[in-house]
Amino acid sequence: MLLSALIFGLLGSFHCVGMCGPIAFMLPIDRKNKPKRILQLLSYHTGRLLTYGVLGFIFGLVGKSLNLFGFQQQLSILIGVLMIVVILIPVKLFNRYNFSKPIYRIVSKVKSAMGKELKKKTPGTFFTIGYLNGLLPCGLVYMAIFGALASGNAWQGGVYMLVFGLGTVPLMTTAIYVGNFITGTIKKRILKAIPVFVVIIGVLFILRGLGLGIKYISPSENITVQEVSADERCH
Repeated sequence: MLLSALIFGLLGSFHCVGMCGPIAFMLPIDRKNKPKRILQLLSYHTGRLLTYGVLGFIFGLVGKSLNLFGFQQQLSILIGVLMIVVILIPVKLFNRYNFSKPIYRIVSKVKSAMGKELKKKTPGTFFTIGYLNGLLPCGLVYMAIFGALASGNAWQGGVYMLVFGLGTVPLMTTAIYVGNFITGTIKKRILKAIPVFVVIIGVLFILRGLGLGIKYISPSENITVQEVSADERCH
């Protein structure tokens, strides 16, 4: 399922360029000193990846707790259904009820902290901005968190989110250099494609939970149980 994380990352990076591109373009990187500029970019992306990795670890840990009660397959089905439902629910309905209101204050504080960091040029500035950038809300980040939750393991959840983050690196790096380079037409096509991919991945999560005995896609419940039992014997 790591492939789904990479797809979320690649697709999410197009969305990120629109949402976070201005922040990335405002980074006080040294455009004259190439070695220094590379270190600054690495520091920024390391901060973002660390945030994603920590989030994945936390939600993977939650998934592991559910797995101990035998709910992993049911959880995979539930997450797949939620992915599809989120795409099918009209945007107007979300806007009407504004589910994101409870986190507005947190987001405001994060943006304020980022604004202060953007004015600095200390060695830790880029890492801090990247770390804070990873905390900003994004629909596809939420989808990746669903994937980490379904992994049923803290470390696998962390790796899942890290792969997601790596998928965003190429386009975010380009945005730092050239700003918002995506044209309106390309952006519209990408926005239309994103829901399709989310639904496909949602279906894959459902198939995984059903345990139909399809290798790699939907392993049977018996195989999963045997693997868990083997792990328990090893420990």
